[in-house]
Amino acid sequence: MRAGKTIKQTIQQTLHLVPALRLVWQSSPGWTIARIILLVIQGILPVVSIYLTKLVIDTVVANLSVADKTVGFGNVILWVVLAGAVTLVSSICNSLSELVVTAHSQQVTDYMQGIINTKSIAADLEYYENSKYYDALQRAQHEAPYRPPEILNRLAQVGQNSISLVAMVGLLLSLHWGIIGILFVAALPALVVRLKYSRIMYRWQRKKTQSERQAMYLGWMLTSDQFAKEIRLFNLGDYFSQWYLRIRRQIYKERIVILIKRSAANFGAEAVASMFIFAVYAYIIYQAIQGVLRLGDLVLYHQALQRGQNDIRGLLVSLSNLYEDNLFLANLYEFLDLKPKLVEPVNPQPIPQPMKTGIVFNQVNFQYTTTTRQALKNINLTIRPGEVVALVGENGSGKTTLIKLLCRLYDPTEGSITIDGIDLSQYKIAELRREISVIFQDYAKYHFTAQENIWLGNIDLPPQQDSIIDAARRSGADDVITKLPQGYDTILGKLFDEGEELSIGQWQKVALARAFLRNSQVIVLDEPSSAMDPKAEYEVFEQFRQLIKNQTAILISHRLSTVKMADRIYVMANGSIVENGTHEELMQLGGTYAYLFETQAQNYR
Repeated sequence: MRAGKTIKQTIQQTLHLVPALRLVWQSSPGWTIARIILLVIQGILPVVSIYLTKLVIDTVVANLSVADKTVGFGNVILWVVLAGAVTLVSSICNSLSELVVTAHSQQVTDYMQGIINTKSIAADLEYYENSKYYDALQRAQHEAPYRPPEILNRLAQVGQNSISLVAMVGLLLSLHWGIIGILFVAALPALVVRLKYSRIMYRWQRKKTQSERQAMYLGWMLTSDQFAKEIRLFNLGDYFSQWYLRIRRQIYKERIVILIKRSAANFGAEAVASMFIFAVYAYIIYQAIQGVLRLGDLVLYHQALQRGQNDIRGLLVSLSNLYEDNLFLANLYEFLDLKPKLVEPVNPQPIPQPMKTGIVFNQVNFQYTTTTRQALKNINLTIRPGEVVALVGENGSGKTTLIKLLCRLYDPTEGSITIDGIDLSQYKIAELRREISVIFQDYAKYHFTAQENIWLGNIDLPPQQDSIIDAARRSGADDVITKLPQGYDTILGKLFDEGEELSIGQWQKVALARAFLRNSQVIVLDEPSSAMDPKAEYEVFEQFRQLIKNQTAILISHRLSTVKMADRIYVMANGSIVENGTHEELMQLGGTYAYLFETQAQNYR
């Protein structure tokens, strides 16, 4: 009863594999068709081969009493030639199958990785700040490359075994109908064992995702240039390495325990199956001794029994493997089913070109979903077209979060942000972001050429463009790049051959050039000169208004000397705006800004 229920569940689970098969088909229809054709041929050939063997033996036995042995040989040679031809075709199909399976699997793997990449890009920034997302991503990345091809392999095996099994069942039924039932009963214990341990392994692997990710993180730290200096200076290498090994050993031990239990259960199931099969084999031998079966029949039924047993076992194993695949595909579907929380407008409004009244934050509140702390509280802020606005405050005061809302990487929890009176949610997200050029404090360092590093700020332009050099000159990066061995064609960073590493300040100039190239209506610079020396900082900000070409600019900076030229300065603390005004107004006010400015100024006196 339980076994029947298990088989029913397995078949139901198999029906859920249709989406995965659709992905397999979409990746490469031609290779998929080729595999289907080959599996049909490979399913039929064993039956033909067995039957030809029977005909050869029966013909040989029938001609043993013929006086003219040449005639006897002539009678059997046709079947021998046909058997050889079948063997040759089988060899050809096996060779073709290896080619088709390899090519098809590679196509599916690449296609699935592309889907994972696309989904990762579409995921909201909020997901990247949640550990559960990384668990889902880790599991999806582990399953996506090989599960869909495996499903096709399993189904191919199911089809091949089924075709062969139908023929074997026909043969064995002619001997005794009960043999088929015995074969199925013999295979059931192994099926139950596989289904049980598939569920156990699935639950265990989900439970261990965090540990797997932690081990990967430690391995990445040990091999990444980002941590190389500190690991050596603080002698952390052995500590991290031992930590990594402890996690991997624990995972190994737990996996081995499960595998040992599964192997023991499999042994018991196979022992039971062997007793049933040998009982049937004894029955066939008894029938031959009694004269009911001829020698050719004995060989035929013996091979049919072996083949039938293998086909039934293979069929049930494939079904149980499909059940396992379906369990683990839930990891892929879990990731692919992530829905963006930032919704595109049904009837999007065009972005004003140019802005007329500017950007307004009205009673904006915001709270990250992973914390109970309010990141922004009652923010009221107006930025007019062409205005230079500065945001200052201590770390964690909410400055960068405010910019994330402006770029619509998040939506406010309460309140609204508008451009020319229209809420940001009414604009297409990509078009909105096209009008805002941002260089965050943790800007990206692309290990591409210097020219490509800047061009990535506006990939709508041709890669070879004078405006790239112009943007580099505006940020001060041109002086750095022209001194490199291949100039703008020099690869930055040491990840690839002939790469040249830059200092932090030089990387920052390249990132700043990327922002200038975008030519957007709003430019946001988060700590734009934090890594520059005073001379470079002075050169950038001496003619700042000319550099930004009348764009609306938002500066975030701890160096208050760099924000003196701003039209308006907003001072933030604990997620709120506590002061605002020009530099002179805030100094006269004698509040937080004046205190911070005087504190910094003392260091230069």
